[in-house]
Amino acid sequence: MKYSKIPLSQTIVTLCKTHNIKHIVISPGSRNAPLTIGFTHDDFFNCYSIVDERCAAFFALGIAQKLQKPVAIVCTSGSALLNYYPAIAEAYYSNIPLVVLSADRPKHLIDIGDGQTIKQKRVYGEHVLYSANLKLDLKKTDNTLPENELRIFKNIENKLERFLGLQKDIQTYNESEIHDALTMSKLDSGPVHINIPFDEPLYDIVDELSINPKPFKIQTRIDKVDEFEIKSLVDVWHNAKRKMILVGVLQPNSIEEKWIQEIADDDSIIVFTETTSNLHHPDFFPGIDKMIAPLDDDGFKNLQPDILVTIGGLIVSKKIKIFLRTYKPEHHWHVGLSRANDTFFCLEKHIKLSPNAFLAAFLPQVTHHTKSTYKSTWLGLRQKRRKLQETYLSTLPFSDFTVFNSIVKSVPKQSQLHVGNSSAIRYAQLFQIQKSVDVFCNRGTSGIDGSTSTAIGAAVATEKRTTFVTGDLSFFYDSNALWNNYIPKTFRIIVVNNQGGGIFRILPGHKNTENFDTYFETKHGLNAKHLCEMYGFEYHMASDEVSLEENLKSFYAISKQPKLLEVFTNSRVNDQILLDYFKFIK
Repeated sequence: MKYSKIPLSQTIVTLCKTHNIKHIVISPGSRNAPLTIGFTHDDFFNCYSIVDERCAAFFALGIAQKLQKPVAIVCTSGSALLNYYPAIAEAYYSNIPLVVLSADRPKHLIDIGDGQTIKQKRVYGEHVLYSANLKLDLKKTDNTLPENELRIFKNIENKLERFLGLQKDIQTYNESEIHDALTMSKLDSGPVHINIPFDEPLYDIVDELSINPKPFKIQTRIDKVDEFEIKSLVDVWHNAKRKMILVGVLQPNSIEEKWIQEIADDDSIIVFTETTSNLHHPDFFPGIDKMIAPLDDDGFKNLQPDILVTIGGLIVSKKIKIFLRTYKPEHHWHVGLSRANDTFFCLEKHIKLSPNAFLAAFLPQVTHHTKSTYKSTWLGLRQKRRKLQETYLSTLPFSDFTVFNSIVKSVPKQSQLHVGNSSAIRYAQLFQIQKSVDVFCNRGTSGIDGSTSTAIGAAVATEKRTTFVTGDLSFFYDSNALWNNYIPKTFRIIVVNNQGGGIFRILPGHKNTENFDTYFETKHGLNAKHLCEMYGFEYHMASDEVSLEENLKSFYAISKQPKLLEVFTNSRVNDQILLDYFKFIK
């Protein structure tokens, strides 16, 4: 096997292997050559070469999001690692384990006018769980030691002994920092940054390792149930007549079916599920906005829960946020291993358990179900709303609303669906997605950047076919995502092109003016056809109901290339159709 000659590179690669980090996304560069040599010459690692660092980081995020395991991203020095920042922020707020391995120049070469050099130490600030700035390996001819070390070095008789001692101290420090960073990324599920100084020469290769890291105990997270806390929660639960469980972003199969059914059997509980929750039951309430948008003050008071339990990640629905901030529950408990957001300004408890562990400890102690009409009342209203939605759809012209209705119905069973941010995920929330489809969306920062790259990464990390549904601005913004040699032939993209930022049309403000079109909606005349030709995608387009349905019939069929379907709608009608929808279902 071949290794970089540099001990620090050998240490990084060896400890990544020890921590079972198999996926390495590398952006080409010179200063990171020692890492590239180490990772690419070891068959243990799956290495990917992605030129654009922003795309590379989101691609890695997609892999980590799907596998729920740390993925490493490797870049050269300078502005390269700044291009990782959007994905790092997303990973931080979405609790996705990413490991940034940034090559750097030695300290004495920073701020002297060399190219590709910035202040890389702690560059991600509070958006990483851990920031390690490693120490430079020594060389026997080293004249770059700190002044106090140089003075000692020059005044001792046995220079070799002094050198070996200093290098051993540096090696021990580096091993400890790397291990701590990798452990935190895995256990706390988030991004970490390891900054790695390399001095030239960078490309020397050896056949044997010169390092032998001390063995570290690889820690695993164990749910620790506090029986006293659970008992206190049970007492409160029994005294409440209306309980609401609100479920945000969750991995598929996060909760056992027996606990899902136990919750569904309790008439005093209603469960609101977001599209990204991947949680399904006939008695649960997907389509939150559909339920609460038409309510008046009396309706909100009847819905107001005594206890709110939030599970999972961030919430898409702005309407549920406004409702629960205005009509606060008496108790709000959040269940989850990571941070608890006080989204509704009434958070009382953070129960630091996985949802499954909490329900397994809590539900068997709920000895009786409170008699209540809470759930049955809202189930009746849900059924009426669904019928009204079908009636409304039958009256509509071709628009974003009808397009998303068709798309959601078309997604293949047992597949994976990625949804872009902004209007795409908000439309998707209005329709029922079948249980066998796993749904993902970058809701940590809710940005439009990187959605395509993330979906491609997720497609690479699974055998399931992947469909990505996005708006036009998000797609064109991340068009470099298609500059990727690893896209599966089964990958499908649907771009809903309404020639601008459609979400701004449903927000308050003056519309149909030159100022609005240019600076808010961002009107354009772009289409994806030439991008598809350049990147080897099979291109299809639709501009009416007939052509859309015709395309969807064959869109998911086996092909020699990945496919993209671009659907053109009229932005001038989309906003009014959506606003009228909430009036109609009232």
